[in-house]
Amino acid sequence: MLAAQKPRKFRGKNKVPKWVKPESGQVSVMVLPLAVTNPGDLARLEKLFGAMWSIKRAVQRDARASVDAFWCAKRERDGHGAKVVRQRVGLAREMLERCAYKHLEGSGHLKHHVSKALAMHMADEVWNGVQRHLFPDATGQRFGRPKVGNWYDFTRIPGRARSHTTANKWETFRLVGTLDGHAAAYSRGGRRSLDQPRRMPVPALPAGKLTASDERGARKATWWDHAGPLAVVFAGGPASSAGDLVLPVRLPQGPGQWPRVQHFLTSRDRWHKIDLVRRRKASAPGGWVYEAHLVILGPGYSAPSVRDMREKGAGLGRVGGVDGNVSNLSVVSFPAGLDSAAGKPVSTEITLTEGERTLLAKQAKEKRGRARALERSRRATNNAQYGLSKKQAKRAARRAENGLKPKVVAVPGGPRAARSDGVPKQAYRGDRLSNGYRDQRAHRAEHAARVADHRRHRARIVAREIIATHGPVLVIEDCDIRTWYRLWGKRLSQTTPGMLIAALKVECEAAGGRLVRASTWSTALSQHCLCGERVSKTLRDREHNCDACGLTGKRDLVSAALAAFVRFKDADDPKTAYLDTTQSRHAQIVYAQALEEALRESTTPCPKPVRGPGRVAVPGQQRRGTSAPRTVGRRSRATPDETRPVRDHVGKPGSRPDCTQLTLWGELWDKS
Repeated sequence: MLAAQKPRKFRGKNKVPKWVKPESGQVSVMVLPLAVTNPGDLARLEKLFGAMWSIKRAVQRDARASVDAFWCAKRERDGHGAKVVRQRVGLAREMLERCAYKHLEGSGHLKHHVSKALAMHMADEVWNGVQRHLFPDATGQRFGRPKVGNWYDFTRIPGRARSHTTANKWETFRLVGTLDGHAAAYSRGGRRSLDQPRRMPVPALPAGKLTASDERGARKATWWDHAGPLAVVFAGGPASSAGDLVLPVRLPQGPGQWPRVQHFLTSRDRWHKIDLVRRRKASAPGGWVYEAHLVILGPGYSAPSVRDMREKGAGLGRVGGVDGNVSNLSVVSFPAGLDSAAGKPVSTEITLTEGERTLLAKQAKEKRGRARALERSRRATNNAQYGLSKKQAKRAARRAENGLKPKVVAVPGGPRAARSDGVPKQAYRGDRLSNGYRDQRAHRAEHAARVADHRRHRARIVAREIIATHGPVLVIEDCDIRTWYRLWGKRLSQTTPGMLIAALKVECEAAGGRLVRASTWSTALSQHCLCGERVSKTLRDREHNCDACGLTGKRDLVSAALAAFVRFKDADDPKTAYLDTTQSRHAQIVYAQALEEALRESTTPCPKPVRGPGRVAVPGQQRRGTSAPRTVGRRSRATPDETRPVRDHVGKPGSRPDCTQLTLWGELWDKS
C-alpha cells in the first residue's frame, strides 16, 4: 500500500534569472498624503489597522513565549544545538508566518479586512525583531527580549513589493493612475496651476471592455487601465464584500515640489512597494491622518541648488576637521596641498544667537505649561490616587477646627499614593484619562514632531553650507552622544550636535567625500598644539595658549584645526588614528598670521536655515551674518562642552606607522 502511493513532487530550480534591484539596490521613499474624507472609507481604514494590530499582537505574544522556551532549554541547547531547539519551539520566519495564517484563519472577522499577504509581511516584521534578539550583531550586542507593542505605537502596515517580472502584479497596496492624468484633473487641462480641493473625489473604476492588440477577444477594464488621478487601491480581505478600497492621493504643493514629484512619479517601472502609515493628529477626524509611503527603485531627488553646493564642495580640494560639543560646532579646513597660493585656512562656528536662545526659552516655558496642564488633568480625573498638598492640608485642618464641613478638593496637589518602598499603589497605565487629556497630549506630540522636523531640516541646510565652504573630506573625534545626554541632559536638545554630525556625514558621502572618526585616546586634540607640544587644559579653560610657540585662539577651533592633520592606518578603525605633528607644524609656518586669525574668530558667516511659515525655531527678524563671538578665557566653573574621558570607549591606540604623508586624503582624491 505504501509502495502504491505516488512520490511527493517538489518544485525544481527556477529557470528564470533571479531579479535584483537596479542601481546597486538603492531605494528612496516618497510620502504621499491620502485624502480620506469619505466616512465609509475612513471606517474601513480604521478597521484595517485594528485587524493588522490584532495579528501583530498575537504573533508577538507567540514569539515571546517561544523565546522564553528557547532560553529555558539550556541543557537541550548544549546537547543538541541551538538550531534544533529553535526549530522545536517555532523560532523561524516560516513558522511565524504559519502562526499568522493560523490566527487569520481562526478568526472570522479578520478575513473581511486583511489579506494573507499582509499577514505574512507582518509576521516577517515580527521576526526581524526576534532575530535581533537571538543573534548578536557585528559588535557582539543583542537587542532585548521582544515585547508586545502599544496600539498608539502601531503606525505602519508593510506592503508587499510588486512583481518586476510579471506585469500588473501587486498583491497588497497598489498605486494606480498617472501623473499627467492627475495634473489634468486638478489643473483644468493645464490652464491653471495644480489646485487640489480639500475634499478630493474618489476615482471610479474604468468601465467597459477593451481589446488589446495581442489578445484574441475583449476583456473587462481594470484598475490598470485607469489613467486619471493617482489613487491607492486595496482589494480587501478574502471574505470582504465591500469592494475595493480606493484612497485618493494628494500631491505635495509648494515652491520646488513639482520637480520632485516628477522625479518620483513619472516612471511607473520604478515603483516598488507601498506601505500604509498613519500619523497622530488631534484635529483630524478620528485623530489620525493617513499616508502612503511609496518606495522607489533608485536614488532620491536633489534640487539643482543642492547639487551645485555639493559639486562646489567636491571641487574645493580642501581637508578639514570638526570639533563637536554641547554648545557649538567648530570647523576648520586647509588646502589639501598646504600651499599658500591655493588659499588660506577657513573657520566656521555654529552657535546659538541671542534671538535663538530667547525663542528656545519661550518654547521651553510653553512646554512646561503644557506639561503642568496634563498633570492637572490627570490629578483631577484620578484624585483618589493623590494626597493633599501642604497648603490644602492646612486649610482642611483649619476648617475641621472651626467645625466647618470638609471641602472637596478637585485637584489634589500632594504626592501620589505609594507603598512604603515608594512604588505607586496603582500603576500609571491604570489611570482614567479624559478626552481633553488625550487631545492635549496629541497636540503636544504633534508640536514636538514639527519641532523635530524643523531641526532635521536645519541640520541638513547647515551641513550643506559647511560642505560648500570646507569640502567633503572631514575628520571628527569619535565621541558617544549618549554619554553627553547622561551628563548634560536636555541642554543638547537646543543645539542638537548629534543631528548636525549625522547630517554632515550624509552630506559628505553625497558629495563624494567622507566624515572619518578618530579616537580621542590616540589623538587628544584638545590637549595639543599645532606645534606638537602638549598643552594641558581643563574643562574650564576655553582658550588655547601655547607657551612654546605663542599660539592663542579658541580651544574648539584649535581642536578642529588639529583634526585636519589626523592620519589613519585604517580609516575604518578609529583606534588607528594618530596626529601628524610634522604637517601641523608645517601649516603653522606656512599660514602664520592667517591661521591665527582663523583660530581666534570665525572667518565665515554662521550658516542659518531658510525661514518657513510654521516650521521655524528662530525669530523672523534674525538676519544672516556672523554669530556674536563667545567670551573666551578661564571661567570659575566647569563648562559642559566636552565629554569626560571614557576609558573603554574605543580602546587604547595601536602602533603608529612611521610615515607622515597624507595617506587617507591621497587615496580619496586619487579615487575622485
